[in-house]
Amino acid sequence: MKLFGLAGWSGSGKTTLLVQLVPELTGRGYGVSTLKHAHHDFDVDQPGKDSHRHRTAGATEVLVASANRWALMHELRGAREPTLADLVAKLSPVDLVLVEGFKRDPIPKLEIWRAENGEAPLFPDDPAIVALAADDPLPVALPARLRRFPLGAVADIATFILAHVGLPPHAP
Repeated sequence: MKLFGLAGWSGSGKTTLLVQLVPELTGRGYGVSTLKHAHHDFDVDQPGKDSHRHRTAGATEVLVASANRWALMHELRGAREPTLADLVAKLSPVDLVLVEGFKRDPIPKLEIWRAENGEAPLFPDDPAIVALAADDPLPVALPARLRRFPLGAVADIATFILAHVGLPPHAP
């Protein structure tokens, strides 16, 4: 599976762009999955639900299934946090995995940057960033190695991602 990341500071618009890219890429015939790094305190389960009761009782894994979806929750219980590679290995095969977060991992990434966040761009310190999406003037010069896109250029960004990972503009 091909991996491509979206990196940026919190509030930069990573999720907004990702949810625009998924239908653009699936509409071109590609199978796309997403993988998101979250803060340590996130929870997909709800107190009071049976699955939550199973988990808090000490189960290492709880799988919940219905006719529409299934979800597997795995408690680390003190084990190390899985790496990006560990997590990708758990996904079913698709053409492309869009990765949100994991901004320090050495996979090709598009940085989403907004001046209003008050943070410096990541690209000067991350050679894995291959493109930038921003509408604001940058506080540092953009190296020639980076392609720049307006934040709303979803189709152009999708075409760039596909080319960068070695997939044609439309699924064969």
